[in-house]
Amino acid sequence: MKLFFGKDPVQAELEKIEKQEEKYLEKNRERRELPLNRLLQDKIPDKLQGTLEAAFAKAFSLIFEKGTGVIEKTYRKEELEKKTLIRQYAADVRGDRKSLKAFSRRAAGSGAGNTLISGAAGIGMGLLGIGIPDIPLLTGMMLRSIYEAALHYGFSYDTQEEKRFILLLIQGAMTHGERLECVNGELNFFMEHGSFSREEEPEEIIRHTAGILSDELLYMKFLQGIPIAGVIGGAGDAVYMNRISEYARLKYHRRFCMERQKAK
Repeated sequence: MKLFFGKDPVQAELEKIEKQEEKYLEKNRERRELPLNRLLQDKIPDKLQGTLEAAFAKAFSLIFEKGTGVIEKTYRKEELEKKTLIRQYAADVRGDRKSLKAFSRRAAGSGAGNTLISGAAGIGMGLLGIGIPDIPLLTGMMLRSIYEAALHYGFSYDTQEEKRFILLLIQGAMTHGERLECVNGELNFFMEHGSFSREEEPEEIIRHTAGILSDELLYMKFLQGIPIAGVIGGAGDAVYMNRISEYARLKYHRRFCMERQKAK
């Protein structure tokens, strides 16, 4: 019968996602250094990366502890949850790939909006020469984008395991090569088994994520701290937000399809 009706829609979608992941990993096999970074290399203060890392770590800790409710006020959580339930019902009834792709389209729409907002805010702060103080806002926008993606696929984001999943999403979006493959593998392991392959304290995960972000954004945040010229650095917020949104959608879509496959 399967031969007559064709491949199972969920399996077909998973195979497509796996190919997209392979392309993503290949595209990010090596870190590409911008010519501008080489020009700025000798001008970066020695302590800047450590300052950035501390700022990101503090922002994550504060938002996870007290700020999630504030972020939720910036979108309609209950409405998103209701619409997701409707799409899930439609997917159950129709049982085709078109209904599965609807989740990805919705998530992509909200991701694009967050990228535009983040870019506008970064440019505005860069115009004024505000670099380090932009970190809490940028961190909040990262988490807002991922929270919305999670809701579009029917997942929560408030447990310790989900917070770790989110931090790994950010790591995967902001790293390259072997480290990226390691993070991507850990995310897939969690999707398959419902737990992570190794124990790690929340503070350690936050520090690790903050370190990756500070390393990747070092030059852009330095430039953003220079009035007028900082517009270029601030515009980088949109680039990195787009990377995070893209990777989060890819992983949540895979997770969603895997959950549906297990439920059969």
